[in-house]
Amino acid sequence: MRAEVESISMSGDQEEGSTRWWSFLQSLGPLLALVIVTLGFAMADQYWGEGHFSELRNVRVILVQAAPVAVAALGMTLIIISGGIDLSAGTASALCATVLASLLASECSGSFAVAMTLLAGAACGLTNGLLIGLLRIPPFIVTLGTMTIFLGIGKRIAGGSTVFVPSPPDWLPSLVATMPPDWFGWIPNIASGVWLAVGIAILVAVVLHYTVLGRHLFAIGSNESTAVLCGVNILKTKVIVYALAGLLIGIAGIYSFSQGKMANPVEGIGRELKFIAAVVIGGGSLSGGRGSVLGTLAGAAIMGVISSGCAQLEVKNSTQDIMIGTIIIAAVTLDQFRIRRANLD
Repeated sequence: MRAEVESISMSGDQEEGSTRWWSFLQSLGPLLALVIVTLGFAMADQYWGEGHFSELRNVRVILVQAAPVAVAALGMTLIIISGGIDLSAGTASALCATVLASLLASECSGSFAVAMTLLAGAACGLTNGLLIGLLRIPPFIVTLGTMTIFLGIGKRIAGGSTVFVPSPPDWLPSLVATMPPDWFGWIPNIASGVWLAVGIAILVAVVLHYTVLGRHLFAIGSNESTAVLCGVNILKTKVIVYALAGLLIGIAGIYSFSQGKMANPVEGIGRELKFIAAVVIGGGSLSGGRGSVLGTLAGAAIMGVISSGCAQLEVKNSTQDIMIGTIIIAAVTLDQFRIRRANLD
């Protein structure tokens, strides 16, 4: 009898070890895809381009382009893990950029303008969380409505036109500078916005894996009914996660303004698709309960590499869209295979 128990225990340990090993390999998938895509474009640029893709300056440009997408996508990762979605993220980020530009154009201090921008982003997320949690309406419907609402608010703030700021604070353009000065003489001269994105990624990873909120997010995304039975406060958790995501979207709005020293609410239309795509390409599941910070960063980087590589090879924007769309379909298909495999097991 004892031998049978030990045999069953060893079998269970082996299955658990196999599952963990499989999960580890899956987590490396987005990074492997990033390496393959990068090497592919580097080789293509050597043969058919001018050889600039692999230059350090271009690497800086790719990182600068990927940073704002990564920051907003990290907020989207929290939402998608909890089983939600945010279609208003694009117009919300543009609204935040408009708030920042309008305040700076009114000669408000930079610190006050940034604080109000972050508050606007958190307010957008809080609104989504309250509507979803209190009214119990699917996130797709709620955020589809707030997407238009945030667009309208942005248009009113901007007066129906683009808001220009000729002389923003010096530190704002440095967020997206492609040739910033070295820090302390030894830190690589990469834009401060890239380092900020890395810092935010670390904080989000800590929240996901070392806090009660992180465990609740995975529980709700995996099975909300079971999470309720386990004592998880669904309303509180959803409000917090959407507010945090809104805060990160507000930061993405600051990046957006820094890239052009201007803001137009209309520019946010469709931007949410990039945020969602970064999560999905990075292995996040639209069914909820699955997603990772490392995967999301890899997904944002893949889109940045594709954009830069196509530009170097003078490939049309339409082809870029087709490539990214194909990758998204492939990622979702793999996720569905994973879910079916788990159900069969």
